[in-house]
Amino acid sequence: MLEAEILQGRKIGGAEIAEIEALLEANPQWSRWRLSQALAQKWDWFSASGQLKDMAARTLLSKLHERKLIALPERKRGPVVRRPGPGPDLFDSVLPEAITADLASLQPLQIQVVGPKQPGYHLFHQYLAQHHYLGFGGPVGESLGYLIRSGTGVDLACLLFGAAAWQCALRDQWIGWSAEQRAKGLALIANNSRFLILPWVHVARLANQILSQIAQRIDADWQRRYRHSIYLLETFVQQDRFRGTCYQAANWIHVGQTTGRTRQNQRHRDNGVHAPVKDIYLYPLSSDGRRQLCS
Repeated sequence: MLEAEILQGRKIGGAEIAEIEALLEANPQWSRWRLSQALAQKWDWFSASGQLKDMAARTLLSKLHERKLIALPERKRGPVVRRPGPGPDLFDSVLPEAITADLASLQPLQIQVVGPKQPGYHLFHQYLAQHHYLGFGGPVGESLGYLIRSGTGVDLACLLFGAAAWQCALRDQWIGWSAEQRAKGLALIANNSRFLILPWVHVARLANQILSQIAQRIDADWQRRYRHSIYLLETFVQQDRFRGTCYQAANWIHVGQTTGRTRQNQRHRDNGVHAPVKDIYLYPLSSDGRRQLCS
């Protein structure tokens, strides 16, 4: 019998595999896209905002197929490659003039929420794609992007918040929740997956000022877009690149470090592949956030 495990936030065992196999057998002509839609609907798999989680179902099916637990139909087309919007590079390889100002002279900061169909998103996308060390291929699932400008409209920074890490032992210990509570409440945490101060901007204390202002408004912004609250922010700061000073100055809580093990060698013996060690920072958005996450 297949040992049950958590995949894409769901407990998957022999019964679930049998359901998927029955769906495949009954609909041999369906595409992978159609199968993921049907599976998400069959399992009542919706996000907290009521959106069908068909992409999560698609990823789950692909993982099961890779492990040879099911056999998916051949792809009818290649995977979509996310690219920045049309147009030339922003600066034709020439960076703007350096900004070396006092923080006070840039106030009040303009904080703009951006999304794929909103003004400013093209700039946001290209800034991250060109200047963030992780790049940017576009948002997946629930996410919020912020484009930060000076009071006079000069672009300064970009932040992206999205889905929380499925498992993080030190975070989960800090919250004090069970695996079942985590599966239910993970959508109530947002992960700061990208933070970019534009490389020509050199302003002391700007980063922690931005973090502080975002923390004051992100729950309301999230509710407007997704119709549910968030209670905790998290981020993972790569030690060999950054010191996390701005998070510390903005009162984020350092709870420890990742192990440097990949998902692959968490499941199997060490295969010599190691992820960078990262510092784990958390920021509760309300005094009763841990209680809300565990409820």
